Amino acid sequence: MGKIVAIANQKGGVGKTTTAVNLSASLGAAEKRVLLVDMDPQANASSGFGVRVEDGEKSIYEVLIDEADAAEAIRETGLADILPSHPRVIGAEIELVSQIAREMKLKNALSGVVKQYDFVIVDCPPSLGLLTLNTLTAADSVLIPIQCEYYALEGLSQLLGTIRMVQKHLNLDLRIEGVLLTMFDKRLNLSSQVADEAISYFGEKVYDTIIPRNVRLSECPSFGQPVILYDVQSAGSRSYMKLAKEFIEKQDSIGVYGGVPEDSHGRKAAGRGE
Repeated sequence: MGKIVAIANQKGGVGKTTTAVNLSASLGAAEKRVLLVDMDPQANASSGFGVRVEDGEKSIYEVLIDEADAAEAIRETGLADILPSHPRVIGAEIELVSQIAREMKLKNALSGVVKQYDFVIVDCPPSLGLLTLNTLTAADSVLIPIQCEYYALEGLSQLLGTIRMVQKHLNLDLRIEGVLLTMFDKRLNLSSQVADEAISYFGEKVYDTIIPRNVRLSECPSFGQPVILYDVQSAGSRSYMKLAKEFIEKQDSIGVYGGVPEDSHGRKAAGRGE
């Protein structure tokens, strides 16, 4: 059974889609069977692999509203398969509101294909609406990218609160897969300060791999290629290949506790050694 990993952060511009695309590609290069599910109406994860949904073609939208099976909409790209998005997915937020078990739509849709993959990576929209709620309900774990810039942790408590809510009511087994530091600039003290703050809060959940600011990572989406294909020698490519290696290694060493760090109300912390 494939592991479903949601990549989520309600803030935009934190490297969420970049991570979804390039982690998926790097896992594929490591000979893992990967499905990338694009739940963002902006469809940037889809276009990051050069996949665009034309009129009459199936996307995650048709899957969510029960007009198509997931298998009908999946595209093969070589490194990873893609279940693409389309701007019309924004309508699913409204259309699903009145439906029974609306939070379970993605979980039910993926149940027929998840066994074909080692990992299913889901790119969430930069909000905590029904699309993200569907993703967290379907997921085994959540990977949280945090940019090494001002206000990096601002608003993160809202995401953690949503994760707790999902754990309590919809998905008891949901865990935090890890916290990924992105856009790290070694020339700036601020980047190191944010990294230290994230480690003090999330402990061992923070990946050793840090994604640097890199021009090639910024350029490759416009060419419809993951960075591993666009410039395999770039710092961005090497970082995501390193992340994929660390990600794979951690699958066999995940502890019993994978939950949310302690907050001001005294809930359990995900510190080092737990």
